Amino acid sequence: MAVWLIRAGSSGEFEQKFIQENRVYLTWDELKQNLADLQQRSELLAVLEGLYKDSKPKRLINYVSQLWPFAHKMNVGDYVILPSKSQPVIYVGKINSDYQFNPAGPDPFFHWRQVNWMDEPIPRSHFSQDLLNSFGAFMTICRIQRNNAEQRILAMEANGWQAESTQQIIAPGNTEKEQDADDESANVDLEELAHNQIVQMIEAKFKGHHLTRLVRALLEAQGYTTWQSPEGSDGGVDILASDGPMGFGHQNICIEVKSGSELVDRPTVDKLLGAMSKFGANQCIFIAWGGFRRNVQKELAGSFFRIKLWSQQELLDQLFTHYEKLDESIKAELPLKRVWMVATVE
Repeated sequence: MAVWLIRAGSSGEFEQKFIQENRVYLTWDELKQNLADLQQRSELLAVLEGLYKDSKPKRLINYVSQLWPFAHKMNVGDYVILPSKSQPVIYVGKINSDYQFNPAGPDPFFHWRQVNWMDEPIPRSHFSQDLLNSFGAFMTICRIQRNNAEQRILAMEANGWQAESTQQIIAPGNTEKEQDADDESANVDLEELAHNQIVQMIEAKFKGHHLTRLVRALLEAQGYTTWQSPEGSDGGVDILASDGPMGFGHQNICIEVKSGSELVDRPTVDKLLGAMSKFGANQCIFIAWGGFRRNVQKELAGSFFRIKLWSQQELLDQLFTHYEKLDESIKAELPLKRVWMVATVE
């Protein structure tokens, strides 16, 4: 049993296609060659040299190290790890077909494997940081082996995908293995590593009702007048906000904040929609730090102009956009610095 990291596009643009179709695809443009017909990696390299003439040799060799395992090394029963770009969750599935090729496409979906995804994704917080670092590899496709990842993921499955315990991490035999030639998980994406560190700091310093305090500060940084419910029973909302002077404006918003790692379901969101009339609001925002169940965002598309659903990433986007305008006391609790670096192109 192997564990494979697969990304659904550089920004997660194919994520829903992968999940809804129960497949994982190669997403290299114009790659219409049946990879099963190739017997050696050198043959695949020659195909790529003819297809991507402007690419440097090192990049093409990198492509080979990702494409070859998809067709020749993955097996039925292997795990697939798909980190979501839109929510703080990891999709986990098992491969249940051999490599498939369809020259009709459409481009770039010529190559796929069938996958049985779990009914619901696993919160990122259930995985230890060393595994998350491996899931943050630069590669679009690679095998995850470091830190005995395969046995630990098997143990998590046996435990109902609950958060790893210390005993699981340091169990006998959980020692570093030599990397496979296709395992590039040591090459961590520094941007994702920094993202994970910020998430950890927010979870440490803004636990529970304190996350509501951070959300309120972000709204006030944007000029809203706010009211925050006291800790405990909130009567259906955590924050009321208005864009007008002294809170008398045309945009009146109810905000509910869930700071836990559990996925929020549709009935919980509906309660906020029901509270809008009670508070005289015309819009609402539901913030779920742990994300939403798979059906929620799709089913609420018809309420787009009444409710916004923010998971962890949307809240972080707001934080990065308005950080400089935050109250100094909040910035002291959450010290961040913008860093520029040369972008690495795959």
